[in-house]
Amino acid sequence: MMNTPKSAEGNTLKQALGTFDSTMLVIGSMIGSGIFIVSADIAREVGSPFLLLLMWALTGVITLIAALSYGELAGMMPSAGGQYVYLREAYGNRLAFLYGWTLFLVIQTGTIAAVAVAFAKFTAVFFPSVSENNVLVSFGNFSISGAQILALLSIWVLTYINLRGVHAGKIVQNIFTSSKSLALACVIILGIIFGTNTLAVDANFGEQFFTIQGKSSQSNLWTLFLVFCAAMVGSLFSSDAWNNITFTAGEVRNPKKTIPRSLALGTLTVTVLYILANISYLLVLPLAGNKEGADVLSQGIQYAVNDRVGTAAVSVVFGEKAALIMAALIMVSTFGCNNGLILSGARAYYAMAKDKLFFPKAEALNKNGVPHYALIIQAIWASLLCLSGGYGKLLDYVVFAVLLFYILTIAGIFILRKKQPNMERPYKALGYPYLPALYIVMATIIALVLLFVKYDTSLPGLAIVIIGIPVFELLRRKIQ
Repeated sequence: MMNTPKSAEGNTLKQALGTFDSTMLVIGSMIGSGIFIVSADIAREVGSPFLLLLMWALTGVITLIAALSYGELAGMMPSAGGQYVYLREAYGNRLAFLYGWTLFLVIQTGTIAAVAVAFAKFTAVFFPSVSENNVLVSFGNFSISGAQILALLSIWVLTYINLRGVHAGKIVQNIFTSSKSLALACVIILGIIFGTNTLAVDANFGEQFFTIQGKSSQSNLWTLFLVFCAAMVGSLFSSDAWNNITFTAGEVRNPKKTIPRSLALGTLTVTVLYILANISYLLVLPLAGNKEGADVLSQGIQYAVNDRVGTAAVSVVFGEKAALIMAALIMVSTFGCNNGLILSGARAYYAMAKDKLFFPKAEALNKNGVPHYALIIQAIWASLLCLSGGYGKLLDYVVFAVLLFYILTIAGIFILRKKQPNMERPYKALGYPYLPALYIVMATIIALVLLFVKYDTSLPGLAIVIIGIPVFELLRRKIQ
């Protein structure tokens, strides 16, 4: 029987997450605000209804292959820390630390900060006092807005809830994820049934379906390929965070079966919802638009106001009420998303602390069986990123690093099959070795394109990872 992790205080992680809870954590961590926004930027880049749908479909395939591959690792090593543990077992402490270092410094905390501010932005639709435009304090180039204050408040409220125990965290997750999934499904159905209009259908699904419009129409095949890969950053990031469930393995009932199952169910559900959402957009709005257009139909998907494609699509059905409806939906979506990120991220730092590679107190559990110091440290750093206003740029920097660690983790399946051939594998990666290898090839191509096309953000992301090397060496000497 697997030993239940204990802290120095004698408290233990509570195995309170079942299949439904774990699947809700996967779905809730993935769906934030991206699906309602990023299609506008993608549409401007690729200029084709077919390529827009292809990008979301390909993103779904890539994500599903990765999730199904992680299932093998989750079944082998059902312990708190998830991806950090997989990398440690495959490559050793150094590479695992670099992942954990980047996760804490930017990936997890930067995403928490960005999602919290997104929550505040859409709350401002109802309460203008928490708008980004409402500057409360200003010192030279540094300022604090109402949106940042509300973002901080949301982070600490969710952190407090999760300090109460994993049961409290899962209740919030289940309520908000169920609500936003149902709401997104309703938006899709309403768009397809009531929002479909002849203008959009003729423009998107007639002879223009495969036609590339705008600046991409002037590109040769190679340039278009580079543009397509670079534009995929938006859809990939909107589909990210599915791996967060692996961090919580120590609190999952029957994790060897539950985590692989929840990874498959969760990523498949989100993939279907995302593709249907984009089909709905294309049935409601023309893809091509005019930046100076007088209404949502003339602006199209490409030039939806502030890139809010979801709001533009819903406005065709509900008119002026659309902004309020979508703001409420995105508030629910982002709040639930951050709960999943906050709950799961702390478990990775807990696992690092047990290896003496993080703040020592982070391995302690409170009376509710949660890593309370890890949760508090995470909230403090995410709050500082909120106040800095630089989280958006930091997130741009780490897209390359995120892909790099996914590639290394799935490559770890091959390594561990050789290093530990007799280790129990209750679930084996679907289509091994072909599908995991396909993922490695596809993700590597995208990463190399980003390094070539978006070197201004990819190279700093790589630098963040590399800076972790001397930090690791200092920690190792301290341990020795």
